[in-house]
Amino acid sequence: MNSAIDGRAFDSARRGLIPRRVLFDNPTFFDAKLSPDGQFVSWLAPVDGVLNLWVAPCDHIAGAEPVTRTKGRPITWQDWSPDGRFLMFIKDENGDENFHLFVVDPWTRALRDLTPFPGARAIPTLWSRAVPNRIAVTLNDRDPRSPDVFALDLDSGERTLIWENTQQLEFVGLDWQLKPRHARSYAADGGARLWRIEDGTLVPWCDVPFEASWSTRVATFDISGRHLHLFSCLHHDKTALVRMDWATGDEQVLFASDEADVTGWILDGQSFEPLAAAIDPGRQHWHAMSGAVANDLALIRDALPGHAFHVISQSDDDRRWTLMSYTPQQPGTFHLYDRNSGTVTELFTARPELKSYCLAPMHPIKTKARDGLDLVSYLTLPSDIDGDRPPQPLPTVLVVHGGPWGRDVYGYRGDHQWLADRGYAVLSVNYRGSTGFGKAFVAASEKQHARKMHDDLIDMVDWAIAQGIALRDRIAITGVSYGGYASFVAATFTPEVFCCAVPVVGITNLQTLLESMPPYWSGFAEFMYRSYGDPRTAAGRALLAERSPIHQVDNITKPMLIFHGANDVRCLIAESDTIVAAMRQRSIPVTYIVYPDEGHGFQKPENRLSYIAMAEAFFARHLGGAFEPIGRDFDGSSHEVRAGAPLLADYIA
Repeated sequence: MNSAIDGRAFDSARRGLIPRRVLFDNPTFFDAKLSPDGQFVSWLAPVDGVLNLWVAPCDHIAGAEPVTRTKGRPITWQDWSPDGRFLMFIKDENGDENFHLFVVDPWTRALRDLTPFPGARAIPTLWSRAVPNRIAVTLNDRDPRSPDVFALDLDSGERTLIWENTQQLEFVGLDWQLKPRHARSYAADGGARLWRIEDGTLVPWCDVPFEASWSTRVATFDISGRHLHLFSCLHHDKTALVRMDWATGDEQVLFASDEADVTGWILDGQSFEPLAAAIDPGRQHWHAMSGAVANDLALIRDALPGHAFHVISQSDDDRRWTLMSYTPQQPGTFHLYDRNSGTVTELFTARPELKSYCLAPMHPIKTKARDGLDLVSYLTLPSDIDGDRPPQPLPTVLVVHGGPWGRDVYGYRGDHQWLADRGYAVLSVNYRGSTGFGKAFVAASEKQHARKMHDDLIDMVDWAIAQGIALRDRIAITGVSYGGYASFVAATFTPEVFCCAVPVVGITNLQTLLESMPPYWSGFAEFMYRSYGDPRTAAGRALLAERSPIHQVDNITKPMLIFHGANDVRCLIAESDTIVAAMRQRSIPVTYIVYPDEGHGFQKPENRLSYIAMAEAFFARHLGGAFEPIGRDFDGSSHEVRAGAPLLADYIA
């Protein structure tokens, strides 16, 4: 098979490819947040190619104006201050995750950095109308490993210490008056301990075992501070929504399902009591816990049939909500829901340019792993194929999610649409360790890296071949973070299965990963050691070495295209540097691309476009799919070709 010739032939035969720029450039609109009085909405949209803050009256979106004009890295999160005077956002400089907290006055455009501390990481954690002039923020300028909690006056910038975290707590929980009430710390067995805070003293409350620790989280109090809400799997396999009487400790299960974890909720905007809960066993389902919200959910479902949705923001009087909805064939679309009138009004969609293209449906799949565990996966085929089986097997790309404690969901995926549009079947697997399917499913991943977790991926590849979906000798694998590790594992442990691999910010040496975690993960170490292997013991080091791709380099026989951000603090660039050096020492061909101004993933659109363009050319060469010419998709990109420049030139020619 000459896949280079086949790929170019397929490219010339196809018409109307969705341009990469339409799929992966900055969204046109994103993240609609209501002002506390419900009169204005803010969102993110480009200014001179960089995502910035915009504001408009809710009833006159066309009157929008940008209120920031920041350069460099995009703003990716924003919200209103509780008094409605400011907009808040966080931003780092080069991908190192040392975020600064900024505020801007939306009327005067006055912009201030409230945490101008070099090397420190500021994260807003809680704010409410009960304390309208302040928010809670965690800041690790005292000790990078243990962020303290402060109340920050957004007007003056003055900070007041709420909790000095000398105990290395993972989390300090506040009530809506910003008073510390509870905390969480990691335990030596990889689990966690929950604490009450009584008169400034930590009192043990509950020990959470390892298998329940990822999916058990304390959430928020109600406005009175008498009831605490938890997402808990302490007494269930699937995480339930629980209300606890803080004075007595009595617990009441508000909602639980045998199908999947409770992973979302809607709170009453005034009482902060839960109104509805969501599960996602394969597609999202909402459950109402009051008659009032049952009517809201019915109206929203009627207005947005077949859409998954989330409540993004609520006005203080709870009359207005902003919603984000999506389907596999519709990217995130933002709506204003008026509870008084029962109307759902579209504000904008993230990528309106996609409306002129035919997008592909997504097919949920539920199968069994070889040991009987249920696996939920998602398949996308080219849009001109009817149903969930192609007329003949297709070249296929397995896209592996990161985490590993994350998951794939049914909905719009830019990567699925891109690859399906190029002629590939696209498969994403919720392998064991993925969240949302119960604590036993997460616990089944313990120390199963490059073993049962990888077997789940191979089992789904075998399923796709047996179903006539995947062409056996044209299957690629790619992924970001843990997905990058899975791609390295595929190239080194099962090279006979995949014809090529594209790891992105991936792990190659589990021991160095665990020895170089960012300082603010210090408390997380015991959980990681229990999950992967303990680098402090000889047996643990042996296990980590056994499961690390860096020690299996001689097995690499298929082409690899490797990407990394130079400032990655979660998975250091050394992870890719070392395997590339080992491959070059053995004369194994490899192409290696580094972005000097990125971290754990690529946020700048110029960099993202160049990465996608190179990956597309690579897949076209080795899978035989369509390839849009590079055009201007390298313009402004910082990428450096640190190995395999002649190979890259051949791919993109």
